[in-house]
Amino acid sequence: MPSYTTLHATPAADTYLRLRVASGLSPKSAEAAARGLPNTLFAVQVLCDGEPVGMGRVIGDGGTAFQVVDVAVLPAHQGLGLGKRVMAEIAAWLQTHVPETGYVSLLADVPADALYAQFGFVHSAPRTVGMAWRRPS
Repeated sequence: MPSYTTLHATPAADTYLRLRVASGLSPKSAEAAARGLPNTLFAVQVLCDGEPVGMGRVIGDGGTAFQVVDVAVLPAHQGLGLGKRVMAEIAAWLQTHVPETGYVSLLADVPADALYAQFGFVHSAPRTVGMAWRRPS
């Protein structure tokens, strides 16, 4: 049985890019990772025998707005509760660091919304809906 540990640290850019793509999340450029990762408020990685196999981050302004992003687990390690482990670490951090009037959001792919619901996240529609801006081609 593999040995899993957690690490509270922002992943290196190459690790971040690899975990995103290998776990089925959309690819990001090296430039985007280099610019964005230093702005992480909180990050957790799951290591298997010292190698990163999962991650999650919280981004935002640190006071009014927080967003859970980049929750990813490599396919070979899915189904072992590692996504739940990542979210438990994130939830504990949120509980300690988000002010009473802070707003925490995330965009959930189905069926991952069931995981997030276990940590108090609720669907905001129809009152609010997620929207995205894409750079025109």
